[in-house]
Amino acid sequence: MIRTFIFTLVAIAFAASGPDLAIGQDNKAKQADLIRYASLRANEVNVRAGPGVRYPVKWVFVRKRLPVAITAEFESWRKIRDSEGSVGWVHRAMLSAKRSIVVTGKTRTLRRRASDTAPAVAQLTSGMVAQIDNCNGKWCEVSVGAYSGWLPQAGLWGLRVKEVIE
Repeated sequence: MIRTFIFTLVAIAFAASGPDLAIGQDNKAKQADLIRYASLRANEVNVRAGPGVRYPVKWVFVRKRLPVAITAEFESWRKIRDSEGSVGWVHRAMLSAKRSIVVTGKTRTLRRRASDTAPAVAQLTSGMVAQIDNCNGKWCEVSVGAYSGWLPQAGLWGLRVKEVIE
């Protein structure tokens, strides 16, 4: 009797999960499309192991305007990933819609116009954070301290491929 009951429960669970598994696979394929970017609102942001204050703090970000990718949501909590691949949860109040980028890889030349031949304004090294003014899909106009200019979009973290921002 108990064995039949358990078998029935297992069969129901598998039957019910069949369509969900297929939907889950579709969602994974579309997950990259759902990722959006934001930046940190404060100089100190606690990153937690889970979505709530009952979860321990894994580390603390200490860099305002650092871009992060939002990969999931639970109530007022956002699961984020930084440019180095670290993942954790932060409260949505600690995120800003103001977009920024991190320079990755080699040193980049900030240009006066969106052209490889435009005069150089400054050199940006890997790890530098810049605020985005706009992007046309190939070049982004950014600000770093007192400097502003254009960078090729390739090699910048915090944007979708060929993303346009106005």
